[in-house]
Amino acid sequence: MASKGVDILILVNTGTDEMPTWTPAGGQRGATLSESVETIDVTHKASGGYKEYEYGIGEWTISCDGVYIPDDIAYKALQDALRQKKKIKVRWQEGGNDTFEGTALVISRDLEGPYDGESTYSMELQGTGAPTILPE
Repeated sequence: MASKGVDILILVNTGTDEMPTWTPAGGQRGATLSESVETIDVTHKASGGYKEYEYGIGEWTISCDGVYIPDDIAYKALQDALRQKKKIKVRWQEGGNDTFEGTALVISRDLEGPYDGESTYSMELQGTGAPTILPE
């Protein structure tokens, strides 16, 4: 069954590593999980005139946005992580099932306050280290 966007949540550990408390990012509307890998050029003289590649180092990011709720505990944890330059533990949840977990740096936060609409935020999280793919 296909997952709908409304079924995808970013969860932030607002507890400790020993006793995690997974809290949804408040007011969340959108989320994007991106994984990529660099390639290593291994072309040599006997490659037949074509480049050859191998997998290199991978990376992952999460982008999210939503309605700005200044006193939301998960939003505050993300904001504090950015300001205090602390790593944070995050999870990606689809349809109520945790599927992806990792440590991340909050590398950007944008806050928009339009004259005639609700205030919104967007954040970018850069994964550090390998993520854990959680079993369903």
